[in-house]
Amino acid sequence: MKPPPFEYARPASLEEAIALLAQHNGDAKAIAGGQSLMPMLAFRLAAPSMLVDITRIQGLNSIDIDENGISLGALVRWRDIERHAELAAAHPLLAAAIRHVAHYQIRNRGTVGGSVAHADPAAEMPGIAATCDAEIIIAGAQGRRSVRAEEFFTGSLTTALAAEELIAAVRLPTWKHGRRWAFEEFARRRGDFALAGVALYYDLDTDAHVVDPHVGAIGVADRPIRLKSLEQLLAGRVVDEALVREAAATAAASVSPDDDIHAPGDYRRSLLGVLVERALARAAGLQLAEQA
Repeated sequence: MKPPPFEYARPASLEEAIALLAQHNGDAKAIAGGQSLMPMLAFRLAAPSMLVDITRIQGLNSIDIDENGISLGALVRWRDIERHAELAAAHPLLAAAIRHVAHYQIRNRGTVGGSVAHADPAAEMPGIAATCDAEIIIAGAQGRRSVRAEEFFTGSLTTALAAEELIAAVRLPTWKHGRRWAFEEFARRRGDFALAGVALYYDLDTDAHVVDPHVGAIGVADRPIRLKSLEQLLAGRVVDEALVREAAATAAASVSPDDDIHAPGDYRRSLLGVLVERALARAAGLQLAEQA
């Protein structure tokens, strides 16, 4: 199918873009890479009266790393993250997750802000934002505001972003040296949407006990989620094979995915347990024994 007719504007400033969105009372859409919006237009799942192209706006495509953490501008593309010399060391979990985004052609176009605003529950960047306690920096007519990722994602393809607002940046906290981490996801084919995915990290105290565990999941709910019951299980424990097996069962029991055309809910639930098992084992450097 072809997209429905629409007007097109390419503002040169953030203020102009916000004004255009406000003038159309929710009937305009911002576009940058078009990774998510263009397919929706083609299938007529979206029919805005205007597209506001934000790619000319200066200052939204920077990657900044300092003692306060990492700031990713809304127009940062996946290829920018992949090619950034310092980012893999500054946030290895982010770098690992982005390698799973679609195909390299799409990673040349898709943007951080677009993915977070689209809020697909199976997408990697929203999952990393939720797992890592990211702050979403939002620009609107009244200025800028910061929303925690946990509060930003409100449902499937829905967020706390108002119709006349734009994402300016995503901020991730400082990554601690020596942190244990892993990212695992499963899709039918490389580049497809994940049927389920897990991002996790934790620190260790001097006795190798888990400190401040964070475990996030994608593809198993209407938004990216934190597995709080699993985090509570891990806190203060030493990661060994028994704990890894217990964690897998806890993760599977903590979600209730719906059936859909891609997979039954029970399959996604079981798959999440397997991915948690793999991720924890990888983070801890464990080689699990094969189960009969």
